[in-house]
Amino acid sequence: AIYVGFPGFNARGRSYDFEIEELKEIIQLCHLYGVKVNLAFNIVIFEEELSRALEALKKILPLNPDALIVQDLGLVNLIRQLAPLQPIHASTQMTISNDLAIKFLSDLNIKRFVLARENSLNEIKLIKEQTDKELEVFVHGALCVSYSGQCFTSENLGGRSANRGQCAQSCRFSYDLFVDGQKHNQIDKNYLVSPQDLCGIKELPELMDIGVTSFKIEGRLKTPEYVAATTSEYRHVMNAYIQNHKKNWDDKEIQLAKNRMAMTYSRGYFSGWLHGVNHQKLVEGTYKSHRGIEIGKIISIKNEHILVELSDSMSISLTPGDGLLWSQGEKEWGSFIFSIAPIRKNVFLIGVANDLDVGANFIGSRVFKNHDKNLKRDLNKSFTDKNLFKKIPVFVRITLELNQKLIAFISDGQRSFTLNTESPLVKAAKHPLSDEDLRLEFSSLGGTVFKLDQFIIDRIDSESLFISAKEVKILRQKLVHALSTARELERVSGLKVDLLSDLQLKSTKEQKQEQKPITESLQTAEPVLTVLLRNKEQVNDFCEALIRQELDRNLFSTVILDFEFGRDLRPSIENLRKLKIIVGIATTRVLKPQEYTNLKNISLMNPDIILARNLGAIYYLQNINQFGGKIWGDFSLNATNHQTVSYLLNKGLDQICLSYDLNQEQTLSILQQTNASKLEITLHQFMPSFHMEHCVFAAFLSQGSSYKDCGKPCEKHRVQLKDQFGNLHEIKPDPECRNTMFNSKAQTALNFIQPWLDQGLRSFRYEALNEIGEELISKLKHYENFFQGKQGLQETLTHLKTQEKYGLTEGHFSHEHKFQSRKKSFSFLKEDKNSL
Repeated sequence: AIYVGFPGFNARGRSYDFEIEELKEIIQLCHLYGVKVNLAFNIVIFEEELSRALEALKKILPLNPDALIVQDLGLVNLIRQLAPLQPIHASTQMTISNDLAIKFLSDLNIKRFVLARENSLNEIKLIKEQTDKELEVFVHGALCVSYSGQCFTSENLGGRSANRGQCAQSCRFSYDLFVDGQKHNQIDKNYLVSPQDLCGIKELPELMDIGVTSFKIEGRLKTPEYVAATTSEYRHVMNAYIQNHKKNWDDKEIQLAKNRMAMTYSRGYFSGWLHGVNHQKLVEGTYKSHRGIEIGKIISIKNEHILVELSDSMSISLTPGDGLLWSQGEKEWGSFIFSIAPIRKNVFLIGVANDLDVGANFIGSRVFKNHDKNLKRDLNKSFTDKNLFKKIPVFVRITLELNQKLIAFISDGQRSFTLNTESPLVKAAKHPLSDEDLRLEFSSLGGTVFKLDQFIIDRIDSESLFISAKEVKILRQKLVHALSTARELERVSGLKVDLLSDLQLKSTKEQKQEQKPITESLQTAEPVLTVLLRNKEQVNDFCEALIRQELDRNLFSTVILDFEFGRDLRPSIENLRKLKIIVGIATTRVLKPQEYTNLKNISLMNPDIILARNLGAIYYLQNINQFGGKIWGDFSLNATNHQTVSYLLNKGLDQICLSYDLNQEQTLSILQQTNASKLEITLHQFMPSFHMEHCVFAAFLSQGSSYKDCGKPCEKHRVQLKDQFGNLHEIKPDPECRNTMFNSKAQTALNFIQPWLDQGLRSFRYEALNEIGEELISKLKHYENFFQGKQGLQETLTHLKTQEKYGLTEGHFSHEHKFQSRKKSFSFLKEDKNSL
């Protein structure tokens, strides 16, 4: 199978989108070769885009894509109504990392789930044991340090949402590590959250044993040579296991495969999270982009030559025309090899480009081979030489009988056709029809995707027979055409495409009419400001302020606890309940199969509310350890349109916090289409940017690979990452040791709330980060004064700005989401070739 972007709606912000006719040609060609085509519709959909998405679906579905890979829950629901039998795959952007999430979505009839890249082999096995759904796993390519669907870093950089395919590659930036307010010396390590590339080729047999259906190779913006190298190496391992049950590959075989793939693109290879977390190996830290294979170091400089000592463990060839790269810290230099001469064992004198200033400062530099001339030639040949193209074997049977039409049967093993000539066979006068003549004719398949594999002739009698060669040729062409057409068009889809968009508009209109009395009744309801607190000190400060009557208990009636340490939850709940405050507890943002105990413990504390941050948690609280209180859905469920909101509310949620991908107009659009009293907006926060399985504390403040041996530096130190713009971003761990990086700048939505209030929105949230004591209470007091009319908008904003080190922004609410992608239309390329 291949997967490509759904035109106009995909997470490929910098790649070319196919036109409808191109996509039709691709699908037909792939189906001809027996290859499936899955279309990635893997972004969240904004309210104003729903009708356009529906129209696009009506044009694309008749092309018979084998599956749609979808992120947005509301979109899945729409597709189900539009085309009930269309196969749908849940994108990794859904952040599916447990079997309970799969069960929660059972009503959507999703065929396959692309699991989070952070799932280990053992976790994948546990998930597969609990579901009969197909599972797909990433096995090769770039690794995002953040969970897919949970990264808002790019959103902070001006609306370039990762949930919209416009990732700014923030994880590939260089960062300085600050510990307890002081810069921590990392020597050459500056790319602190840039993981090495995933390579799971050695783990492939085990994944096959587990029952994983599909293995995914990330190929976005890569070269054809990369595609050829990776697919052929992985196919080789799969075939060896299928045909010979070969499971154990020695290190040399695997290394050779990795070397070939690394020549096309590699940031260094690691097995990612397939063997669980290893915080010492995931991030190498000294570089961010393609380097190929490290082969040794420079030991001497001689004019325009470098003396390179190869690593003893490396078995790699060097040839003039190959490419080398050498580095010292962040600085890199590169050149093609112009000459090479052996000096002694593992030491070579290599001539490089004469325009390089090769000085003594290069001595000791690490050397990488990042281009192999001969390998690139061979890989290129694999997809340009027609003699090497894939061929489909066919079986042909010919039946010959005097005075009867010649009958030909053709089969590719799955489908077959039988046709006959227009004229009957007659007795041969001079040139009888020989078996070899027939074999040659039906072997003439060079211009097709087929090759003759088996050929049988049945002669009913022994007479020498004749028919014109032209008729036999026409018969062969008709058979090949019939088989080709069947392969191109075959997919028993049973798609049902109706006028759902019209029905939906009607439903929306009816929904708005139903909401009208609700909205009107809320015009007089007072807003409430839920406060999310992250430690017991903040809770104590909040409670003391209530006791001193510095804060209005009616406005701040609800507190959500989002603690790193569960031991602090119970006393904090008790203190809040003494003051008659409604108490909620937040779940972790990600849930894995062996982490259900944490949910059980939260339920046992009997909070009034549980803030569910993942789909699996909702299922657990509703069906396994049935929770009697309210379940709220958080921003991490990525509700960006009323369809998603409606789906989640119908599944039993009492309230939903809208996604952080929405600007103020898009927020208003959803409020106009839904019951606004069921929605919440985060009014003030430091946006959670990366949410990572990778632990920065363990990786750089310990020698430990996981929580078992890291010494828990997170309990002793405060860690921040300083970006290239001088901003310090807080890193905080959660109860499962996952890290979240919070944006340095606080944001507020105060400028936009009046239209939202007019639509009936009454629930807002204030999320504290590190504020304690007077700082925390003062900020809350300014919001209280604003809501109670004691303080104007500009005065409130001025007071809040003075309390923020990096200022106060409007964040994602002010982004227009008019990001200019780098996509180039096919027509543009044809019109202005000079621009290339």
